[in-house]
Amino acid sequence: MILYVGKGGVGKTTLAAATSVRAAELGYRTLVVSTDLAHSLGDVLAADLGAEPQELAPNLRAQEVNVLEEVRRSWGKVQDRLSEFLRQEGMPEIQADELAILPGMEEVAALIQIERQARTGEYDCVIVDAAPTGETIRLLSLPESFQWYAARVVEWRGRLRRIAGPLLSQVLPDLSVVDVMTQLAARVKRLRAALVDPDRSSYRIVLTPDRTVLREAQRAETYLNLFDYPVDAVFANRILPESERHDPYLEALVTRQKLVQQEICRAFPNLPRFEVPLTADEPVGLHALSALARHMFAERDPVEVFHVGPSQKIDRFGDGYLLRIPMPNVEVDKLELTKHGDELYVDVGNFRRELMLPLALSTFQPGVARIREGVLEVPFVSADAQRPANGDATNRPGR
Repeated sequence: MILYVGKGGVGKTTLAAATSVRAAELGYRTLVVSTDLAHSLGDVLAADLGAEPQELAPNLRAQEVNVLEEVRRSWGKVQDRLSEFLRQEGMPEIQADELAILPGMEEVAALIQIERQARTGEYDCVIVDAAPTGETIRLLSLPESFQWYAARVVEWRGRLRRIAGPLLSQVLPDLSVVDVMTQLAARVKRLRAALVDPDRSSYRIVLTPDRTVLREAQRAETYLNLFDYPVDAVFANRILPESERHDPYLEALVTRQKLVQQEICRAFPNLPRFEVPLTADEPVGLHALSALARHMFAERDPVEVFHVGPSQKIDRFGDGYLLRIPMPNVEVDKLELTKHGDELYVDVGNFRRELMLPLALSTFQPGVARIREGVLEVPFVSADAQRPANGDATNRPGR
């Protein structure tokens, strides 16, 4: 699976569609899928898509997942039983139906459906047009939280049965509810294994040369790495071409983009970067998407894994955390760290890299960092253990 992620409006759908068209042209049996509730994949492909895969060209099928239908298929029986139980306890029907819906079940159902398609062996490549960054990160974190929730439900029912005995058991949800939860948890566990396996899944961050978009792309990289999801490339979309015509406004835009492109290079030094031009005509339809993909990938195979290994990794370390960032060939005495809120600045000589820290680290302060075998290691400790006078933290790594 290849998942295109990024802020809403950066062109994920177009790049996912273009990748799928090119993959099909190269002979891969390809399925491109949209998980966004506001589907636009069909618009980009100039096709009327539905909940089932539809053939658009040799080796190419496309689908817009019907999330509500997937919820009914995966959760419907359990939802009906829970809703009935709540109504029997005196809850109004509408409220009972609402409370019987597990938060995040829509996203879990969509991912399970996509993983099911990938596992059939019918396709060589499944390309996913994911929802905007925030929704995608929430979606990708759900497999772990869902497994925890399912385990608590099973444990909760078992304890109540032992404590209350047969009298209370009659007012508890039917045992089949727990059975289905257990089955779903097993499916989600299998899904999680597929999503973090670099041989089966990769994540491509899409952004435009705008500083606010870059910030969100950095956050996406941080959280993807936090959950061990393998990022293999960054795609800078809508790059303005050089103009031979003297136009002060256009020249100013090109200059600004070039500055942000330099920031993108510094922000993602370990990831392959692809630049996608802004075209005069909107790339809609198979022919236009094919042309765009050829420009995007040139002679490279769009299905290959462009990068293996996390660009950063965060592990629990005693009472704090340890952030690891690959930085080969960096001289330790030329490296300095500065933290402001949820941003960590890594200065190497005259170059600076900005890292967006996850919420778990934003309240911690960086300790003494060091370079070990080409990897920068930054320990984060609680503010009580290290509290700078000005509220920020600055330090130089040790040897």
